[in-house]
Amino acid sequence: MSNSENIIIKPMERGDLDSVNAIVEACVAGWDLPERVKRLSLGSYRYSEHDLDHLTAVVAVIKNDEIIGVATWGSADSSELPQNQQGMLLHGLYVAPGYQGHGVGRRLINSALEAARRHGLDGLLVKAQSDAVGYFQSQGFTYLPIENAQRDYPHRWWLAI
Repeated sequence: MSNSENIIIKPMERGDLDSVNAIVEACVAGWDLPERVKRLSLGSYRYSEHDLDHLTAVVAVIKNDEIIGVATWGSADSSELPQNQQGMLLHGLYVAPGYQGHGVGRRLINSALEAARRHGLDGLLVKAQSDAVGYFQSQGFTYLPIENAQRDYPHRWWLAI
């Protein structure tokens, strides 16, 4: 794939769940975690029809209707956001391994940012898996320090609009 201009971002449909979950599984398989941990936690990363009732989800599609990425977002808990900011939580961002590094993730993030703008919000929060920290930093997200060790996820990143 030469550039991200050949990618269409569109709303995820219930019929996309199998393809989306195959991408999620492929991404989780590549994480630097023990195999047992990946196997036991995979169910919590898969998307269900119920998730589509509570999250906004978009997919990245190429010319033959192949889904190559997904982003989901929803409401963010104000206690996790930078002070005096309102934002959305980027719940998930997954790009099929063969398409990573080609701008697909950036296009999906831009879709979430545009939704945040339309809702009059200040930015986008992500609770990144530790392997993805470098990616989110490269996309302009800034690290949110842990203020409450009992509450705060250790890899929280913020992208202001």
